[in-house]
Amino acid sequence: MKKGMIWIGIAVLLVTAFLFFQGKNPNQDIKTVLKQEEEKETRGVFISYIEYMKYFEGKEKEEIKQEIDKMIEKVKEFQFNTIYLQVRPFSDSIYESKIYPFSHTISGEQGKEIGLDLLDYFLQKAHQENIKVHAWINPYRISNYTDTSFLSDKNPAKRWLNTNKVKIIEGKGIYYNPAEQEVIDLIMNGVEEIVENYEVDGILLDDYFYPDDTIDLENYQEVENTISIKDFRLSKVNELVSGIYQVIKKKNPDILFGISPDGNIENNYNTHYADVKTWLKEDGYIDYIMPQLYYGFFHGTKPYIETLNKWKEINVKGKNLLVALALYKAGEVDNYAKSGKNEWMENDDIIQKQILVSRNIPNYDGYALFRYDYLVKEDKNVNLQSEIKNYLDLFSKEKAY
Repeated sequence: MKKGMIWIGIAVLLVTAFLFFQGKNPNQDIKTVLKQEEEKETRGVFISYIEYMKYFEGKEKEEIKQEIDKMIEKVKEFQFNTIYLQVRPFSDSIYESKIYPFSHTISGEQGKEIGLDLLDYFLQKAHQENIKVHAWINPYRISNYTDTSFLSDKNPAKRWLNTNKVKIIEGKGIYYNPAEQEVIDLIMNGVEEIVENYEVDGILLDDYFYPDDTIDLENYQEVENTISIKDFRLSKVNELVSGIYQVIKKKNPDILFGISPDGNIENNYNTHYADVKTWLKEDGYIDYIMPQLYYGFFHGTKPYIETLNKWKEINVKGKNLLVALALYKAGEVDNYAKSGKNEWMENDDIIQKQILVSRNIPNYDGYALFRYDYLVKEDKNVNLQSEIKNYLDLFSKEKAY
């Protein structure tokens, strides 16, 4: 028996004993508790532009619809109730937009449309199955490459080339300048367009905030005597985050706004300038946070439980806390984990255990696995296959009661 299943068994025995001494029907109450847990827990999966390039690119719209249908079936089969769908990976869109061009990750050429609104179709098919969809946005990234020739004339970045609003970063790509007010307005307008035209259940930003330490120096010169450059950058990202929150809530208070930041809290402040502590202790920023806890239990510098507890400690306002988990590491060497680099090769129930552990923290709201393709790819390594099987065993155990 896997250790994760032993943990579940112990928990069930404890609950059974407690209910017995309370004079209640243990089996019936356990069924109720597990059913309630299943209904309230967010069980998510990321679907990214990488999936688009693999399953959609170069296909006709009816073929893409068939692929989306298969995705929804698989999402349901793997017990997920939420999709984090990347709708804007590169200053582009997978939906009908008056602001951004259609994504090259689907049509092969930025701005070339195929007559299919993928966000709309995903929403239709997912909602039919009671699966929620959060529109996942990468706010500042324009390209992973420095070549500007592929940019569509419709892309706002094309119009802003050779200005302070856009920067080409050698070895990294092309990015919007987070300190420019027009950039902040552009991103907020893009969110407003989505929430006004689509019945999304949420908006999610990922962990890519400040792209480098030179992009905003011209802007900082205007205020450098009044604020440190670190605080300046934190304030600019905060301005964007609070602005998006206001845009969403003005349109529909029921639409959730969340961020999936770097799991390393220090990196958020020293590299990304993402003020996660403020977002968690003050109103008006986010509804939920989903740190990317892509670490094993024996990670050399960021072991899972210790890192999870740090996030619990800074969540002083009690906002919904989800965990993003690294399914993609199963069966692979984790080169940055130091002494724990072989953990994902030597174990096949890490995801299962991480979910079980996370369920015990205050304000836990669920998890999301990164990413969809690792669940369905045909060339799965043995550990990945076993990791998925052990993940699904969580639900087999629940259904047994």
